[in-house]
Amino acid sequence: MPHPLDWPDREFEVAVNLGTVELTGTLGLPPQVRGVVLFAHGSGSSRHSPRNRYVARMLQSAGFATLLIDLLTAEEEAIDDRTRHQLRFDIPRLARRLVGATDWLIQCPATRSLAIGYFGASTGSAAALVAAVERGDRVSAIVSRGGRPDLALGVLPQVRSPTLLIVGGRDFPVLGINEDALSQLSVPKQLAIVPGATHLFEEPGALAEVARLACQWFGNYLAPARSPVGGKGAIEHG
Repeated sequence: MPHPLDWPDREFEVAVNLGTVELTGTLGLPPQVRGVVLFAHGSGSSRHSPRNRYVARMLQSAGFATLLIDLLTAEEEAIDDRTRHQLRFDIPRLARRLVGATDWLIQCPATRSLAIGYFGASTGSAAALVAAVERGDRVSAIVSRGGRPDLALGVLPQVRSPTLLIVGGRDFPVLGINEDALSQLSVPKQLAIVPGATHLFEEPGALAEVARLACQWFGNYLAPARSPVGGKGAIEHG
């Protein structure tokens, strides 16, 4: 089997070991890297979400590495589905694991020289905001798609990373939530409304606009890489 960095699309599975749990992710490395974006998906979704994968591909085409990761194990997802224990809404747990994935990026030779951004969707946006407070010295920017910042209200004034909130123009409850959250952020911030879009941005052109906005925000706030992507043997992969 060829080494991952030799694969034509430079996208492959990685194992993120957090000590007590091992999470699975998909790391994408474009040829010229400007930064790395860590994705936190929403409840009921996964790293295989076509919406997040679309945005990840657009970010890669703009020169950003991406790490899409499942913050719950397959066993935890199954327990959640069976018992309605709602681990997927346990924001502190998800945020701790996002911090662990951030530390993995910081230690990984392929990404350690890169500025880090978070892309959170739905409940994943709340986890991203909480994790950004914990790792504020390393998180250079946050983009939220249809996010639930109300689940992270207690930390919003402490967020130090420039934050873009993207909401569909017809996603009325979430739009109000994000308008309230915007007023509590004291960093460079923006609320971008995609006209005619609902919560999942399934309307023609809506997700492309999300990707465009995300590329622009990360382009503004993620610093250029200080060195090229690491050589062979740099990645722990599954």
